[in-house]
Amino acid sequence: MSENVTMVTEVSVYPVFLFFFFSYLIIIFANVGIVVVVFIDKSLHQPMYLLFCNLPVNDIIGNSIMLPRLLSDILQSSSVHIISYYECVIQAFTSHIYATTCHTVLMIMAFDRYVAICNPLRYAAIMTNKMVIKLTVSAWGVAFVLVGILLGLTIRLNRCRTLITNPYCDNASLFKLSCENVSINNAYGLAFTVVLFTGSIGSTVLTYTKITVVCLMSTNKSLNSKALKTCSTHLFAYLIMLSSGMLIIILHRFPQYSDYRKLSAILFHIIPGCLNPIIYGVQSKEIRKFLPKHVS
Repeated sequence: MSENVTMVTEVSVYPVFLFFFFSYLIIIFANVGIVVVVFIDKSLHQPMYLLFCNLPVNDIIGNSIMLPRLLSDILQSSSVHIISYYECVIQAFTSHIYATTCHTVLMIMAFDRYVAICNPLRYAAIMTNKMVIKLTVSAWGVAFVLVGILLGLTIRLNRCRTLITNPYCDNASLFKLSCENVSINNAYGLAFTVVLFTGSIGSTVLTYTKITVVCLMSTNKSLNSKALKTCSTHLFAYLIMLSSGMLIIILHRFPQYSDYRKLSAILFHIIPGCLNPIIYGVQSKEIRKFLPKHVS
């Protein structure tokens, strides 16, 4: 099977390679660093930080499957590169798990903020360690089930083509290799996208609407300040992820902009992976206090 990566001119090979290479280093070191900090600092063993750790873990996995292979392809002189079908399936599975888990993890983090702000007196009773584990398993479990069915419907198809015109493998690229009827794949893929985006956007809008109402009705300036600080961080991370994903979907409708779509598909992995640890790390007073003590 051959895979056609994003067109990179000879002049831009090394700048593009260095950009992706340093982006990958930032993603790995920043996200691993955040997880380590949360793990070793007992003051950060709170539901908010424990749930957040799902994001850096997801960023590490999602980018480690895609970026090293992409970096290797960029340095090769040929614009067409060979990848085995099974490696392609693993890459597609991981990329879809990454995209889906971005939504589900941010949904459970929104639930945590809702309980903390709208029901603060019962927060400790609701957000127990058991609840944190349940939410985490749910976020990853839903992603594995949905993506498992998605890829399962694809790998059952016989293949009659070998060319993939994406920078990395995804489900649509795989089922387009088949000459069989793929209406079931298209229907499930559409339903998958609608359910995921509706659930993600719907829960986020509902959560933040209730939080806004509570803040407007409250005269507690400390509560309002805390709510604004934590929720703005979460919402900013959500909007980055959502806008990156929507851009890929929109560009799919315009074949003449295929190169832009390929670039946006890569940036969908890179941008959240680089920004999430910065957004949460810089914003968090507890993490800012931890770093000077242990880095110096």
